Amino acid sequence: MALIVQKYGGAAVVDLEHIREVARRALRTQRAGNEVVLVVSALAGEVTRLLGLAAAFGRPDGREQDAVAAAAGQVAAGLTALAIQAEGGRARSFTGRQAGLLSDSAHAAARLRAVDGSALRRSLDRGEIPVVAGLQGEDEAGNLTTLGPGGSDVAAVAVAAALGAQACEIHGRAPGVHSADPAVCPSARRLSRLTYEELIELAGAGGVAPPIRAVELAMKQRVPLWVGSSAGGEPGTLCGPEEAGMEQVAVSAIASDRNAAKVALRGVNDRPGVAARVFGPLAEAGIVVDLIVQNASRDGRTDLTFTVAKSDLARAKDVVESTLKAIGAEKIETDAKIGKVSIVGAGMRRHAGVAARAFEAMARAGINIQLISTSEIKIAMVVGERDLEAAVRELHAAFGLDAPPEG
Repeated sequence: MALIVQKYGGAAVVDLEHIREVARRALRTQRAGNEVVLVVSALAGEVTRLLGLAAAFGRPDGREQDAVAAAAGQVAAGLTALAIQAEGGRARSFTGRQAGLLSDSAHAAARLRAVDGSALRRSLDRGEIPVVAGLQGEDEAGNLTTLGPGGSDVAAVAVAAALGAQACEIHGRAPGVHSADPAVCPSARRLSRLTYEELIELAGAGGVAPPIRAVELAMKQRVPLWVGSSAGGEPGTLCGPEEAGMEQVAVSAIASDRNAAKVALRGVNDRPGVAARVFGPLAEAGIVVDLIVQNASRDGRTDLTFTVAKSDLARAKDVVESTLKAIGAEKIETDAKIGKVSIVGAGMRRHAGVAARAFEAMARAGINIQLISTSEIKIAMVVGERDLEAAVRELHAAFGLDAPPEG
């Protein structure tokens, strides 16, 4: 008998008929001889609606805002449990506290610290399908917390790890992870298998994947992941540790990200401590910096360029402008009309010439590369926004990813 944790996002519980279908799928899995735990997100749009009500009273207190938002998750869990019972099954809904999800006290963005799965285990032993409100947890003081964006995915992985599940299934909109965005590259194919590292890189590079924090937890706890459509009927994508056969493939996927903007500091004094003066205040402001490139020094001066999310560009510019005098920079330049294209593949560790092939493909297409950043299994390039889609298609073809869908 296998234990399977299934997570369903808001699109899967958007209305009662969708909730009934989730119930039927969970029961089919259970009746096939498995134990099943469900983790459900709030109904689509419900958190936004409730937080809108809270905003009517001014800037909400974090604790009370979480109390309001968490109610959406409890409604989804309760309705799903009722749907399972209506289909002839046994089910019990659990709040985050009842499910043993223990978090820190960062309201609206809490991080899980531990999971006590004993109550869920007792429910399973009774033949029930536990249904967990995945959005929420509880801090040491007994306060209700919400886990922030992607929190239900994290909760599902954490529950799977605590219970020793054989699989954690993430049911979302997409029928799996593809070799590129199908909307950009029609020849993109579904990938039958990826490594944890590849999925993390794809998530960070703009690919359609579970949140990075969920995949990182799965990798740390060695929880096998399955990513697929909540509508069913598709094989999805399996994610786990790297296997020997995977090294035959240099590149698995091409990711694209339109949500990128560039900040360039020109004529910066090239001396120790300058980078800390730039990136320290950005970190304090909660601005995530992605690619960073520093040119070779000339006459004691250099250029420092980095990327941030488009939504953070105005704030990033304000923060950096306040440090211009201290770092001796001549000026600051920004560009919101860029995109990022990334080549991802675990096999890149053992294959030479991947970067050369990528740059040759970009040159053939007449696409200028503005910035380059690399890791062991990723090459990320910043290009002009108008060149992004062409770059994806060129690279997809150059690495032989234009192939029939995998079985």
